[in-house]
Amino acid sequence: MKKIALAGVIGSPVSHSKSPNIHAHWLKAAGIKGYYIPVDVLSNDLEKVLKTLPKMGFSGINVTLPHKVRVLEHSDRVSQSAQIIGAANTLTFSESGEMFADNTDGYGFMENLRQNAPDWRPGSEPVVILGAGGAARAIAWSLLTFGADNILIANRTRSRAEALRRKFGNDLHVHDWGEIDDLITEASLLVNTTSLGMHGMPPLPIKRDGLAKNAVVCDIVYAPLQTKLLRNAEKRGCICVDGLGMLLHQAVPAFESWFGVKPVVDDSTRNAALK
Repeated sequence: MKKIALAGVIGSPVSHSKSPNIHAHWLKAAGIKGYYIPVDVLSNDLEKVLKTLPKMGFSGINVTLPHKVRVLEHSDRVSQSAQIIGAANTLTFSESGEMFADNTDGYGFMENLRQNAPDWRPGSEPVVILGAGGAARAIAWSLLTFGADNILIANRTRSRAEALRRKFGNDLHVHDWGEIDDLITEASLLVNTTSLGMHGMPPLPIKRDGLAKNAVVCDIVYAPLQTKLLRNAEKRGCICVDGLGMLLHQAVPAFESWFGVKPVVDDSTRNAALK
């Protein structure tokens, strides 16, 4: 008898995750009898849970805070992207229980960019990244891999941005947070990886008229879907890329790995995520 396909997401808290809606939509679209289950896992229980899930029939799981770094020490194999970024958001279990850790955030960012700003290519104009956390690390690495060689990064705590420059090299240039209005004037691509603009947080302190009119502006925040940064960028005539697409695209390789079908990110997928 064929087993029911199982996957899920672990974190604490995890009730806010949109991943169950996304994967349930794809399972139905593919006609696969399976389930994607959110599981709230405390840090003290992480190792025990990771050993138990494959025995319960899980093919893999997504990982959210606070476990994205610690799962690496429990993994049997780690992808290049997870090694470089220093965190994993996707685990895949083999039939023997071997655990493979991957990070698909950079992939999700680039696929979202390709889908919504297909003409953008790295050139002589700089790329500006605001923030220096895990998402910024994944995005910087993906852009460097794509050929960007002039990335300006600013973070409210400069030392964290300096840590990224030491890791990725001289193609990253660190600037003070107070310089951001000057940095964006010639940027071909602006990416906000901070929580500024999210529900309950103050907006990103950027002057609308500082944005180059032909710039691509990405905000990885997706609650709200259209942040003040994106509203201002749209009024300026910029190409706007919201954060929901990154969430959707980063889920694609995980679903394919667990269920054997590559899903499509389309309007119906976005609608499912927003339920």
